[in-house]
Amino acid sequence: MFKRTRLKLTGWYVLMVMLVSVLFSVVIYQMLSTEVDRFAQAQQLRFERRLHSVEIVTPPPTIDLDLVADSKHRIILNLLVVNSSILLMAGAIGFFLSGVTLGPIAIMLDEQKRFVSDASHELRTPLTALKSMLEVGLRDPNLDLKESKSLISQSIDETNKLANLSSSLLELATDNHRSQTPFSQLKLSRLVTEAVSQVSSLAISKEIHLNSKVNGTVVFGSQDKLTQLLVILLDNAIKYSPSKSKITITALTQKKQAVIKVSDQGIGIATKDLPHIFERFYRADSARGRQNEGSYGLGLAIAKKIVDTHHGTINAISQLNKGTTFIIKLPLA
Repeated sequence: MFKRTRLKLTGWYVLMVMLVSVLFSVVIYQMLSTEVDRFAQAQQLRFERRLHSVEIVTPPPTIDLDLVADSKHRIILNLLVVNSSILLMAGAIGFFLSGVTLGPIAIMLDEQKRFVSDASHELRTPLTALKSMLEVGLRDPNLDLKESKSLISQSIDETNKLANLSSSLLELATDNHRSQTPFSQLKLSRLVTEAVSQVSSLAISKEIHLNSKVNGTVVFGSQDKLTQLLVILLDNAIKYSPSKSKITITALTQKKQAVIKVSDQGIGIATKDLPHIFERFYRADSARGRQNEGSYGLGLAIAKKIVDTHHGTINAISQLNKGTTFIIKLPLA
């Protein structure tokens, strides 16, 4: 479809250029033809004047009409050559420009299709599980109170999964975080403290020590979104780290940027997976992916979007079975 649309746009572009070129050539030909005729008439008039002013035995020269006609033919030939060159160049330029124009659109449409397909698949899984549990419970005539409570509890879990997925999808569907949340000067130490407090219970349950080293760096951004960013990274670090390990979060100023690092001693990320970890719904086919089967692969995509909204960068370095470090760079306030 992309190639067909590109060819259509190129064809329309070439057709438009051809029409303009033909009209322009007709005007140029009329101007040059008129000028050639005017020159021939002026030259003939000059000869006749010389004939009357001076006694000339031999007849005066006359304009060669065949030469005039040949000049007009040469003009037409040159215009055809120029028009052909213009059409060839227009075709090449049109094909290139249509590719430049349609390229981002094609990428956006492909991403949209993939996103809708992945979202539909992820929504179908908890819905199917919820429906199956309720149907089994409904058809069981001997369902007692204990089993009913268990069924309700499982249904609530699946409903919570759907709610989390819906919130994540809404987060990614929002075009501009900045339009919804005000930006202000923020101390990274406060953001880190807030994020650590939100994940502390999960860290305590796994006996993981959270160590923070933050200076007085100040950034300009949204407190809610930057806190959410740190919570996502800390939550991932805790999930993929073994018990009694250590997670370190540091923040400092480096080359007029705020640099935040979240390092864990977890299972790490394979080299082949690193380029894709910020893609929507991407989950590595490894122990890391199996360890968190309840995840939808949207957390890091949301983190990337938050960083982009704050005009920063985020990347990760990792070694299997040794740990992962996420590095965020944000402009200073």
